[in-house]
Amino acid sequence: MKRPDPAAPARTLWLATLSVSVLAFLCLPILIVVPMSFSSAKSLEFPPPGFSLRWYESLFGDSAWVDAGVNSIVLAAAASTAALILGTLASYALVRGGVIGRRIMESNFVAPMVVPSIITAVAMFFFCARLNILGTFSGLIVAHTILVAPYVIMLMTVAIKSFDQRIELVALTLGATRLTMLRKVLLPNLGPSAFAAWLFAFVISFDEVVVTLFLAGTHFTIPKKMFNELTLQINPTITAVAGVLILFSLLVAGTAALVMRRGGLLQQRKGA
Repeated sequence: MKRPDPAAPARTLWLATLSVSVLAFLCLPILIVVPMSFSSAKSLEFPPPGFSLRWYESLFGDSAWVDAGVNSIVLAAAASTAALILGTLASYALVRGGVIGRRIMESNFVAPMVVPSIITAVAMFFFCARLNILGTFSGLIVAHTILVAPYVIMLMTVAIKSFDQRIELVALTLGATRLTMLRKVLLPNLGPSAFAAWLFAFVISFDEVVVTLFLAGTHFTIPKKMFNELTLQINPTITAVAGVLILFSLLVAGTAALVMRRGGLLQQRKGA
């Protein structure tokens, strides 16, 4: 019988303390920015001298910020949807298709994840200029789709690998075409993973600033406008923008967690 390690409780306590410390350090900016967004001061001041919604009124009352928000949402939704379609097809071909040189293709697909953003931005700049879409909204969508597709491929590849291929083979054996099998068997089971991948791609596209600065032209998104505002002057409205983005990120993360958990419970029930 193995004897209990007397040092195990101390290591557990040390690990828990380290984890809480790292989490507190990461959350510290949030604990500062969010209260400042409700400040009654005329400039950035912490702690806030009083409570006020003036910066949120300034944010939602400024048409430039509203337009930037609409552009960010439309851009992220279009790019993540295109990336989900293309990424899911690529993932299925890589996992089930027996593609020659699969490892090389997988490395090529994930390259935008490891290449520095500035290099990707310069490459996209020349690519869009060659196609005459530099400074257009469609060029932004193409660039963001290329940026977020690797994340979709990574998540969907794991989801497809975890799905029992024998279920697909049974459907094909019973007379279903491959398209029918994909539409009625595979995709419904991959729904939670696909939705989580879409949300992940949406957030990444929404927060992208480097590539957007190179390609956006006169189009503004929330990150680009924040960057310009901080370059020209320190506007306390930025804190209200940060507060809205933090709330948005929390809602997206919570939604993704609930969807993935529900998908896992459905898979367990089907297995039972």
